[in-house]
Amino acid sequence: MKKSIYAMALGAFGIITTEFGVIGILPNLAKVFDVSVDTAGWLLSAFALTVAVSSPFITALTTNINRKLLMTLVLAVFVVSNLLSAFSPNFTVLMIARVLPAFLHPLFWNISLAVAYKESGSKAVSVVMSGVSIATVMGVPITTYAAEFFNNWQASFFLASFVSLVAFMGLLLFVPSMPAIRKTTGDSQLYVLKNPQLWLNLVSTILMLAGMFSSYSYLAVYLEKISHMNGAQVSLMLLLFGGMGVLSNWITGIALSRNVMRTTRIFFSLLILVQVLAYFFGGIFIPMVIILSFWGAIHTGGFLIGNIRTTRSVPHSALEFVNSLLTSCYNIGISLGTMLGGLIIASYGVHNVIWMSAALLAVNLGLSFVTFGEKHQATAVDANAEKEFPAPMLHA
Repeated sequence: MKKSIYAMALGAFGIITTEFGVIGILPNLAKVFDVSVDTAGWLLSAFALTVAVSSPFITALTTNINRKLLMTLVLAVFVVSNLLSAFSPNFTVLMIARVLPAFLHPLFWNISLAVAYKESGSKAVSVVMSGVSIATVMGVPITTYAAEFFNNWQASFFLASFVSLVAFMGLLLFVPSMPAIRKTTGDSQLYVLKNPQLWLNLVSTILMLAGMFSSYSYLAVYLEKISHMNGAQVSLMLLLFGGMGVLSNWITGIALSRNVMRTTRIFFSLLILVQVLAYFFGGIFIPMVIILSFWGAIHTGGFLIGNIRTTRSVPHSALEFVNSLLTSCYNIGISLGTMLGGLIIASYGVHNVIWMSAALLAVNLGLSFVTFGEKHQATAVDANAEKEFPAPMLHA
């Protein structure tokens, strides 16, 4: 495998760590900048919303620019934005520092996947995607631990900046120049928008991510306020959550290969159950540790479920276009969930944020029984499609 592929995987890790890394330090940021927790939550939701809005446009505006130049530019901006975040004198500057790089976030994502597939096919795409999946479950605990270890919230941003800097140097040294090639087939993919099942799956993806992140975005706050854990314990719990999530990807992939809809419904049911248990037993230390382990193991599977549910019936010719829609849907869902969770916290307290998540997931469970002529096959993904498109079906 070429070094350039691993450099792009590291870049993906740095970018996703920047997006989700604030989750573990939201309580600290709320205290430092004297804002409410729900207001601090906009540091995540505003980032995700910006990605969702910019995704369809930013790539179109940069089609004639060298792809290596664009990827290195994106990482350079993430390095600077994290440093700016660390030295922000007030919440407004911190918000600006978060939003600006979010405009370029989809650019790195789309280019790196396309380049990886062209270089070495699905194997290379899997390597790049590993950076995303690991960052999704591990980025939060390592940035939280950094802040706790140095007793300074700025350390988390310094760490994210350093990771992006290393990836920037890797791209600069190991990725060859890649002049842009104008694509002429994009418009032909729009025909898939006539498929009502696709729209149902996209809406379900948004609601699923909203359900997942309405509670997960405030998990550090929940553990601090309800479970009465200190900073070190919260860091360990987030690390446990993330570690179990790595295992979840593997298990969920096996289950989806056998039956997509059954796995989807079990996922929704278990995630609702584990969060309800967190509501009733969240104030007791040992039970909450056990509950959090299962919560982490279940949670991360949602990313894979959303992709495979949506792309399994999409023609290969339109897969790239649908994946770009999923990128927007994921980030719309994250933004919506964080916003709704913040509203619940502001009105009813952090303990009741669980019910917003459970309600959204329950709606999703109901939608899983609604179809528009979609074939329910025992095997989720055709064997040939699995060989051709294995890992690129996971977006952040």
